[in-house]
Amino acid sequence: MKENKIAVLIPCYNESKTIKKVVSDYKKVLPEADIYVYDNNSSDGTDKIASESGAIVRYERKQGKGNVIRSMFQDIEADCYIMVDGDDTYPAENAREMCDLVLNDGIDMVIGDRLSSTYFQENKRPFHNMGNKLVRNLIEIMFKTNIKDIMTGYRAFSYKFVKTFPVLSKGFEIETEMSIHAVDKNFTLKEIPVMYRDRPEGSVSKLNTYKDGLKVLKTIGTLFKEYKPALFFNIIALIVFIISIILAVPVFSEYFRTGLVPRIPTLVVSGILFIVGLLLETTGLILQVTVKKNRQAFEISLNQICILKNNIMGR
Repeated sequence: MKENKIAVLIPCYNESKTIKKVVSDYKKVLPEADIYVYDNNSSDGTDKIASESGAIVRYERKQGKGNVIRSMFQDIEADCYIMVDGDDTYPAENAREMCDLVLNDGIDMVIGDRLSSTYFQENKRPFHNMGNKLVRNLIEIMFKTNIKDIMTGYRAFSYKFVKTFPVLSKGFEIETEMSIHAVDKNFTLKEIPVMYRDRPEGSVSKLNTYKDGLKVLKTIGTLFKEYKPALFFNIIALIVFIISIILAVPVFSEYFRTGLVPRIPTLVVSGILFIVGLLLETTGLILQVTVKKNRQAFEISLNQICILKNNIMGR
């Protein structure tokens, strides 16, 4: 039996101050692993430093973390994938445990949970703290999951997760997308606390608090609509029905009292809204059937991926 192949994936954009230490740390903890640094149009020599440190350097010209992850997942074959940011905020010491959970315990995604340890003490950007809590609470309500750290950039993946994850996001919302996908597709998840540390002096975050925060919220809404269309459209239909009833009550009240309908336009609008509500409910039901069919097709493709992996890896 062949040895398990481990790949460490490090997406980078202008991380010259930290990439050498990150590569060095993971080479020490996982000496058998291939360390890949994907440079995303850096202008500070990140690629050269990474190459000199012993990493395999590749390039993604389309800007955005999601685009980098897409290329990584498409290009690289391994039994276990470790994904970590190149900013030296995550400890390499957890990598071995994360790999063992994937390779020995059959976990599909191991999540390095910052929020249960030092994140709120180490992170100096208060709106990031608030944003992480907001995203976690929204996803907990919408998708009935108790993942503590939705947006962490430190994760380990199985082969079947990597090769069946449809990367649609282009930017920092990618972590939110993969968390929701894993929950929706019933992958096996496990969280372990990791000791987060803030960026070292002189290293600058590429995350725009407001712009990227709005993108994350938009992604949550879009995925909620796509993964749970019946609930999504029923909520909108309920709001429309309530407005319709509010408009109709005074019209019918006056009709029963006087036998007259003086506000015909209001009655017409109420009737139209009621019909719109019915159409929304019907749309949700139809799309829910489509989602179920897509899940059946996904399970079939997952089985095919597992067969393909066994053939590729020689097992």
